Amino acid sequence: MEESRIIIALDYPHAEQALNLSRQLDPARCRLKVGKELFTRAGPGLVECLADQGFSIFLDLKFNDIPHTVARACLAAADLGVWMLNVHALGGLSMMQAAQEALAKLSSRPLLIAVTVLTSMEQTALRQIGLAGTPEENVLRLARLTQEAGLDGVVCSGQEASALRQILEPPFLLVTPGIRPAGTAPGDQQRVLTPREALARGADYLVIGRPITGAPDPMAALERIEAEIQNS
Repeated sequence: MEESRIIIALDYPHAEQALNLSRQLDPARCRLKVGKELFTRAGPGLVECLADQGFSIFLDLKFNDIPHTVARACLAAADLGVWMLNVHALGGLSMMQAAQEALAKLSSRPLLIAVTVLTSMEQTALRQIGLAGTPEENVLRLARLTQEAGLDGVVCSGQEASALRQILEPPFLLVTPGIRPAGTAPGDQQRVLTPREALARGADYLVIGRPITGAPDPMAALERIEAEIQNS
């Protein structure tokens, strides 16, 4: 079986909810994302527990601080056995390089990617924080900086994936949140695509939350998305 390209976002406030979902899923068929709320409440122990169940874990904490602090945080995340983690590209070149260099010294290291522009942000929001240009222009600029720093890829909206693929070829990874199967509500994500559309535009991994976690039968929901991907 091919490695799964689906990362399920465990956007829960408590560990038991995440563990209840993990018991309904097959670690050979998906990966799991642990974000800020769940990690803050449940801590590293939950990440280690999910990894022990066989799941590949994307630790989505978007580290953004001085280079030394971020490098040490990335090493701490690697100690948890995560498959992938991220920093925020707005932290700058030196910060991303420090994180990459710290992980490069490990015999087995997780993938390191960077967030470019949050999928909830449109041009007005960018202008309010002093970033000129469109979301796509900012994504492209930050993605180039991420590649220069030696990271493995970026988190980006699927709507920017085509433009990114024109300037950043594989194995540079594109990890796309804001994925909604056809017919589902966009929620708080503004720049959304279906799984088929995102893959067609060059995405490598798809981050999907509520369409699976909010489904009566999460494994059946995952299988429907798998079928959509296989038919694309």
